[in-house]
Amino acid sequence: MEPITARHWLALAAPKAAPAVATSTVLILGRIWNANGAEHSTGNATLMVVLAAGAATAGAFASAGRSGDSVIAGTAFASSGALALAGVAGYADGMSLPLLLWAVATAVAYGLAARYWRTDRRESLAHGRHTTVRREEHAHVERVEALRAGAQIEVARSGAAYAEQLATALITRAALPGFDPAQLAKAGLPELPAIDTTKEH
Repeated sequence: MEPITARHWLALAAPKAAPAVATSTVLILGRIWNANGAEHSTGNATLMVVLAAGAATAGAFASAGRSGDSVIAGTAFASSGALALAGVAGYADGMSLPLLLWAVATAVAYGLAARYWRTDRRESLAHGRHTTVRREEHAHVERVEALRAGAQIEVARSGAAYAEQLATALITRAALPGFDPAQLAKAGLPELPAIDTTKEH
């Protein structure tokens, strides 16, 4: 029997909080960058635009390729969005635009994550159903084999008891006066060996 393990509530809540934690981390780092001189820096803004555009282009190539690797494409697009958010948070002088982009990025991240969560939940349910069916099939096979083995043991036990009773009956019959083994042979019954009464013990 498989052991039942209960996961800690933090382990259950961590995947649900991951998108918000990721976008919040990018926003915080962007504002720290802003406080350290990135505000109104054309070079920094240009760098972030180039990096975000490059990540988005890589994601587009990954999704349009022959293999269509969704993991690489999703990672590239997520990187592009994070770079864009960090660039705006670092370049803007106020908090309104960075907070707006943070809210949009968080909503998009949860929308994408919900799709994968649904897929993972469906796969987990299908695996659980398959495991249950397989366990029930094995239990049924074990019950059938146990019944068959019990029936064979009972048949063997009955046969042994019958053979013992038959041997006892034949021995008792042979000890009766006037017993004639030849008559038994004529009747088709098993012939008992003749008893030599001339031998002395």
